[in-house]
Amino acid sequence: MMILGENVNTLKVIDSSLRLFVVPLSLGSMWLTLTNHQNNEMYGKIEFSNLKGLKFLVSISAISAAYAVVAVVSSWVKNLMNKAWIFFVCDQVVAYLMVASGGSFGEIVYLAYNGNPKVTWSEACSSYGRFCGRLNLILALHLIALLCFFLLSLISAFRVFTRFEPPLSSKEVEDERT
Repeated sequence: MMILGENVNTLKVIDSSLRLFVVPLSLGSMWLTLTNHQNNEMYGKIEFSNLKGLKFLVSISAISAAYAVVAVVSSWVKNLMNKAWIFFVCDQVVAYLMVASGGSFGEIVYLAYNGNPKVTWSEACSSYGRFCGRLNLILALHLIALLCFFLLSLISAFRVFTRFEPPLSSKEVEDERT
């Protein structure tokens, strides 16, 4: 029985560590996005507020950082009700939001580097190299945070679904009836 307790504590430490790791990643990507701007004499100024996908990324990064802090604190509070289902649902929601914001952000990075000739959009990174370089760093931070939330989703699913017995097979049901 002691082994089970040690595994639970190890899982709790890993869970809390991942949640704490997400906070600086999310805050870093927010700060880099909010301060990312560049002037070009020929084309003008580009900044995060020009692109809705970047605004979405900032919002989701703020939500994920705030949720991670609240989840770490509440995971160590004993008097709260059973939180396994709450963490499971919230971890899933935040992970999906991170995927959605990563997808929209990835499209922005792709268009900045490649443009879209079908609608006569030219690539922007040759004119805004520093801006695009920071976009790559932001994308990397966001993907690492997304990976953390993916792992947190797996951990919370494990916690929820190990509390239940597996369903009976049809043979076991027949054996119980007789």
